[in-house]
Amino acid sequence: MQAGDYAEFRAFAAIVRHGSFTRAAAHLGQSPSALSQTIRNLEARLGVRLLNRTTRSVAPTEAGARLAGRLLPILDDLAALAATAAVADDAPSGPLRINAGRLAAQHILTAIVGPFLLRFPAVQLDLDVDDALVDIVAEGFDAGVRLGERLEGDMIAVRLGGDLRLIVVGAPAYLAAHGVPQTPQDLERHRCLGTRSPTDRSPYRWEFARDGAEIRVPVSGPLVCNDAVLRLTAAADGLGLAFAFAHDAAPWLAAGRLTAVLEDWTPPFPGCFLYYPGRRHISAALRAFVDFARETLGGAATAPGA
Repeated sequence: MQAGDYAEFRAFAAIVRHGSFTRAAAHLGQSPSALSQTIRNLEARLGVRLLNRTTRSVAPTEAGARLAGRLLPILDDLAALAATAAVADDAPSGPLRINAGRLAAQHILTAIVGPFLLRFPAVQLDLDVDDALVDIVAEGFDAGVRLGERLEGDMIAVRLGGDLRLIVVGAPAYLAAHGVPQTPQDLERHRCLGTRSPTDRSPYRWEFARDGAEIRVPVSGPLVCNDAVLRLTAAADGLGLAFAFAHDAAPWLAAGRLTAVLEDWTPPFPGCFLYYPGRRHISAALRAFVDFARETLGGAATAPGA
């Protein structure tokens, strides 16, 4: 592969990852017009269109998606190899891309990101916070942090932190006026403050478990919102019942503004996991992050499907 070939492939990969000529050009330190010419040269050389462009968006064609699926992991491996070769003492260095949900970012990663980067200053951490599920391999991430139930079965996973718990809460005035639900099915007759799946935007069904039985209840009410603080505030204002993580609801419960209900239907469950593909060699930076997270928060490598 000639030097010019590498530059063209690197330019194409940047556009796919950033979803924009403008953002990719800024990342590469060149103008959008120069980047556009580079892609035209690559398409002409390969004899196939790689990107569909509009005035507002850019997306890979079918051929472009096939190329990206194979190219991005190769470029990541080259970057990791270059970073390793550049450091004589084998200290972890170079780029480390991690995708995480907001829950993990706020309650897990805030405790370790700063100390990790202070210990390993040669690592450049690119942390993408996004609640939508993504294919970390296809999107060029080294690892992800998610709830255990949302992991793919072929990933190596390291548990971070303790159990989590989702609870149903309502204002005392609301419960006095509308009654206290005794079973999850009672929620279908209540005003509930809902949310949507961040991946497909479908309404989220509240999940319950007791004595080995699991129930998913469709709910409806005056508000659908993907922000936990707004839902809890609305519940405290008496608009309806909310389903929230216990640690988020704790200040409202302690102040008496909210009351928990259906507590025997909301057991704790395993919380967040750091995960990465087990079939690929991992970089020194990722290995250092895995070891640091395990050292700081505890946990052991597992296979989620085991």
